[in-house]
Amino acid sequence: MQKIYAYAAAGACLLLSACASVPSSAELDKLTAAIVKASFRDQGLVKVDRLVQDDANRECSAADVAGQPIEEGLRASIELANMKAIKWPSDGKFIGDWREGEKIAQSGRGLTWTDDASQANGGNCYNCHQIDMKEISYGTIGPSLYNYGKLRGITDPNSATAKPIVEYTWGKIWNAKAYNACSNMPRAGHAGILNEAQVRHVVGLLLDPKSPVNQ
Repeated sequence: MQKIYAYAAAGACLLLSACASVPSSAELDKLTAAIVKASFRDQGLVKVDRLVQDDANRECSAADVAGQPIEEGLRASIELANMKAIKWPSDGKFIGDWREGEKIAQSGRGLTWTDDASQANGGNCYNCHQIDMKEISYGTIGPSLYNYGKLRGITDPNSATAKPIVEYTWGKIWNAKAYNACSNMPRAGHAGILNEAQVRHVVGLLLDPKSPVNQ
């Protein structure tokens, strides 16, 4: 707590006209980062290192603050780096059990300090997407996923013709920033939110013709 007060005092000094000079944006950013870091602590499975941004988050946040789209070359560089970071299924199997996928997509547990680290995380997909027409509540930050596979003509997700969509779906779930540098979608596989088996089941939920998504 003493650190927070010290940083706050330093910030007040920087903003007062009595200070020797007007602080630069870089100085204010550094001070803000220090205040934020001092305001949090490790607790349970949640660690302060969550505050550390990688290049994608840092550059996209800066572009958002500036109210401008990210520079094209930088966008392409971020997407390429994240594409290379995608972990494809180790056994070559992309499609899992849609029933398990539905459980994962409709579960929001995990990643908070009160959660049991030994239990699997949920995908929290419903918080941003419509998945099933029977849902009475869902988020709209992301597009509806209803009829995801059907709209893309997937009648057999294991067929050769379905391969491009199957691979895209896996990659998008594993690391969305490979396809959109400043995507708001969590990088479920890359960030360790979901494991390989869970991603496989969610792909099954989206592409299996028997899934409620495609009914």
